[in-house]
Amino acid sequence: MLKNVAALLLDEVNPFELGVLCEVFGLDRSDEGLPVHDFAVVSAEGPELRTHAGFTISTPHGLDRLEEADLIAVPAGSHFMEREYPEEVLDALRRAVERGARVLSVCSGAYVLGAAGLLDGRRCTTHWRHADELARRFPEAVVEPDVLYVDEGPVITSAGTAAGIDACLHLVRQAHGPDVANAIARRMVVPPHRDGGQAQYIQRPLPRTRCDTVGDTLAWMERHLDREMTVEQLAGLSHMSPRTFARRFQQETGTTPYRWLLRQRVLLAQHLLETSDETMDTIAGQTGFGNAAALRHQFVRSLGTTPNAYRRTFRGPAALSEAV
Repeated sequence: MLKNVAALLLDEVNPFELGVLCEVFGLDRSDEGLPVHDFAVVSAEGPELRTHAGFTISTPHGLDRLEEADLIAVPAGSHFMEREYPEEVLDALRRAVERGARVLSVCSGAYVLGAAGLLDGRRCTTHWRHADELARRFPEAVVEPDVLYVDEGPVITSAGTAAGIDACLHLVRQAHGPDVANAIARRMVVPPHRDGGQAQYIQRPLPRTRCDTVGDTLAWMERHLDREMTVEQLAGLSHMSPRTFARRFQQETGTTPYRWLLRQRVLLAQHLLETSDETMDTIAGQTGFGNAAALRHQFVRSLGTTPNAYRRTFRGPAALSEAV
């Protein structure tokens, strides 16, 4: 059941993430035959709150409004990674889960759920820039940095900004069915469901390696990503035995030659998809994958999306004119 929704705000809340919650759950679309939610904005820290954009928000609703909510949603806010939270807020979230309500975080709102102990033993996510800190601060949480959102029973966490839309539409789809979720998505002019995960949005420039003994070989590998390579061949370039080379490579790069090479090939494929109109087979050849099928397989494994979907995301529909 999803009828009563409360957005729980803390000081320096992010307006965009709050706006997502208001748009999905707070608008009356009954004229289109869509369900209406009893939606309220709740302040956790007084009747007037600052936003990180410099203006203030006032609301008559305090924490008591959370007691009747089916879903409590916590949008992101400035400095949520470092700050402490009022104990009465954390208690309210715990009580909500205990009585069967669901809780949702958008972006750094996950830190509030973590402080309440609601991420312990559960899979969760947040914006990729904050994922490592979330895992450090809440070591009992199972942080998945590459996904758009995680639905773990009563606790739903989502990644940055637009991923909150994905999570909200997911909840609408569960509660009211795909037709309702699709109708809301059309009104918002967003896809009702996005493929892939955060990995495709993480900025990963081609690295400049700084290694003592395998640095020259790494530079050669970067220049020849289209070629087949074996450990024996690479070891010969480094004037080492294959066993010594593999050990030194692991010590200096933190990974194996195969994994390093695969990552660089995927990075180059991303770059070519973003900046060129080359066909998939051509890109596969230039990146050492051989053919479009192999490129697609490794791309999906690494980024959770297909090369075509990635190109659409980062270049738009006009880029689809290329032959596939």
